[in-house]
Amino acid sequence: MHHGRAVFSQLLDLLPRRTLDLAVERYPGHRSLRRFSVRDQLLCMIYAQLTGRTSLRETVVCLRAMGSRRYHCGITTAPARSTFADANEQRDYRIFQDTALSMIRTARIELPVDADLERLNLQAFAVDSTTIDLCLKLFPWAIFRRRKGGVKAHVMLDLRAGIPVFMRVSHAKAADLQVLDFIVPQAGAFYVMDKGYTAFARFYRLHLAGAFFITRAKRDLDFGVRRRQVVTPGGPIVYDQLIRLRGPKSKLYYPDTLRRIRYVDLEPAGSSPF
Repeated sequence: MHHGRAVFSQLLDLLPRRTLDLAVERYPGHRSLRRFSVRDQLLCMIYAQLTGRTSLRETVVCLRAMGSRRYHCGITTAPARSTFADANEQRDYRIFQDTALSMIRTARIELPVDADLERLNLQAFAVDSTTIDLCLKLFPWAIFRRRKGGVKAHVMLDLRAGIPVFMRVSHAKAADLQVLDFIVPQAGAFYVMDKGYTAFARFYRLHLAGAFFITRAKRDLDFGVRRRQVVTPGGPIVYDQLIRLRGPKSKLYYPDTLRRIRYVDLEPAGSSPF
């Protein structure tokens, strides 16, 4: 007979109980549904996520089928489907948001840092988005295309620790660049994104905050070269230019100097040992 702790129970050791309790007091989450605590609600949602449950009904059925093993996993109750649904609808989402932010803050301190970024001693973030498909019959409000529903998750990844530090869920039709309005830039940090985020007014906001951005230039970019930097012949950098935008709107949105670099990866594909 196995006498050790369940894996799910061991994962719960990473959950900051004190932070969760303080969040419950800060945003009253215990005034309704007293028989189904916020902690039990969170554990049930974690269980559904880790086991790949696809619906509320399936989650409740699986929890009830566990029997006494549910207690050994740390979950004290198997709620009715209506109780679970009411808790998800009525309780303040900021309880779970504050708990998650506390865990992210701890992880950024304790996780190993990327060696190259540690050597450079800088903060670097990657910004991107992904579309999550939804069934239109179950989510009629999430109209994406004529026969398809969905939402879009905008994520900012901390490249030093390799974990997400910001996420915003929007309508699937929302433009990627809109997420830049919700990110609070850090002075000295680098923000890496693809050319779908090209918005010079938003880039200038990052520049004024003392942050840096790295993106790919569009082919129709209208600019004038102010100065050409010296580059090493035969190296990965083909050219290094300081430019100014010349478009009628872009030069108003970003009136300062930009740096344009062409970089070629000299390492042939598949040569990496990893």
